[in-house]
Amino acid sequence: MMKIYHNPRCRKSREALHYLEESGRDFEVVLYLKEAVSVSELSDLLAKLAMSPIDLVRKEESLWKEQYRDKNLSDTALIDLMIQQPRLMQRPIVVNGDKAIVARPLETIKQLF
Repeated sequence: MMKIYHNPRCRKSREALHYLEESGRDFEVVLYLKEAVSVSELSDLLAKLAMSPIDLVRKEESLWKEQYRDKNLSDTALIDLMIQQPRLMQRPIVVNGDKAIVARPLETIKQLF
């Protein structure tokens, strides 16, 4: 079953959710700002995305700019940071089986079908 890691306040995330709803496919919505993501779940997502932790960080987020941008954080520290501050994660993330994408632009979701 597909999953979308969704932030209802994000326009791109709402567009991806709508796209999945219109596709008629079964999927699960993970409200990752409310439902904590575990270290193993985030590590698994990174593997499916084929990304390093720093690539999943929203570097334009004010929290990142103000508190973390100039720090040299390890991958483990970045994963812990995204778990503690999930708004730092890129969004939306759509998962299908062993593949995942950050669904921006929206059309990238088609790669998962």
